[in-house]
Amino acid sequence: MLKKLILSTFLLCTITITNAQNWLTNFEEAKTISNKENKPIILVFQGSDWCAPCIKLDKEIWSTPEFIKYSKEHFILVKADFPRKSKNKLTESQQKQNNQLMEKYNTQGYFPFVAVLDKNGKMLGNTGYKKTSPTEYIKLLTSFK
Repeated sequence: MLKKLILSTFLLCTITITNAQNWLTNFEEAKTISNKENKPIILVFQGSDWCAPCIKLDKEIWSTPEFIKYSKEHFILVKADFPRKSKNKLTESQQKQNNQLMEKYNTQGYFPFVAVLDKNGKMLGNTGYKKTSPTEYIKLLTSFK
């Protein structure tokens, strides 16, 4: 019984790790990878610990197996987080980068704000939270390419 439990736990962890996305936080690194792989960038402005629509977007779209699988092949993912709780505070350099990204791409200060950018950082389109399926959200994001 214990062996089965350990094996089940191991398999669950392995599946979770394999399905995990590679959300970057360094925008320059994302542009470099985007140029190398010729994929657009999805830049998400979120408040991970206070913004209800941001949390919903993460649960309903970003964390779904369908989006995870599709994004690995088609997008470079970047999160610009703006947490409020002190335990989630960003480093000074990360906060500075996120603020600069906000000034350039999200001048209205919307959360969540999802920008689709080309490999040079040019805005192709944007959206936010929508109560929809991962399939429909993927269609919307790819329509900006």
